[in-house]
Amino acid sequence: MSFQEGETVYLEDASGKRVWARVAYGMVKVQSLGAIDGSRFKELDDGDRLTIVGREYTVFRPGVLELMESLERGAQIISPKDAATIIMHCDIKPGDSVIEVGAGSGGLTTALLHAVGPQGRVRTLELKEENAHRAGRNVSRTGLDSSWSFVIGDAREADPGVDWQADALTMDMPDPWLALKNLGKHLRPGGRLCAYVPNVNQMEAIVTAMREEGYADVHALENIQRYMEVHPGGVRPSFDTLGHTGYLVFGRKRSGRTL
Repeated sequence: MSFQEGETVYLEDASGKRVWARVAYGMVKVQSLGAIDGSRFKELDDGDRLTIVGREYTVFRPGVLELMESLERGAQIISPKDAATIIMHCDIKPGDSVIEVGAGSGGLTTALLHAVGPQGRVRTLELKEENAHRAGRNVSRTGLDSSWSFVIGDAREADPGVDWQADALTMDMPDPWLALKNLGKHLRPGGRLCAYVPNVNQMEAIVTAMREEGYADVHALENIQRYMEVHPGGVRPSFDTLGHTGYLVFGRKRSGRTL
């Protein structure tokens, strides 16, 4: 299907450099390229090539990985390697409802929205209004912003409302154990929780708190990812290993019923 007005796309040159554009069928301003005739997008589809001022570009619809890598940055984002693990371990799927604590720059929010799809819901509780608005600007690029909402408040005491019943709860904050009682009640029985923390003592504290609260299958892990350099006649690991970013702690809520 050809590109539609309002879509976010990126143009990639032969060197792999990318420039981003919002499709419109009039004149479109593209960073570093100036104004181009947007009506040309009517005939283009994903992966087609376009020549601008004698230079060839391939035009792509971004996936969640490209969107996360190109966010407007403020607060540190949860990396794609960790976001993918969160989605898998929390079994987040189309139509699910997710409570997210900590918008940051909207990196995990972007991944969650792609996982739940148009029929799902992601509701973010954010302490700082500037972070929420920055995340909102980034979320608008996904085309799924109608599935997202936010509330400004402290996760340790804020009441997001009785309609916030969630299939999954993610917490990216320094002291998630202090918000566990307040937000855990909004997680459905059998729902899954993830806490993301950078330090070992924080990991220990949230694991202990979850076990004391009766969560099942409480476990912690970290991801270390290594890229490979592949060239004719030589293959080796990249020097740019993506090492420790944070500890991920998971658990599943018991219902409290015994029959």
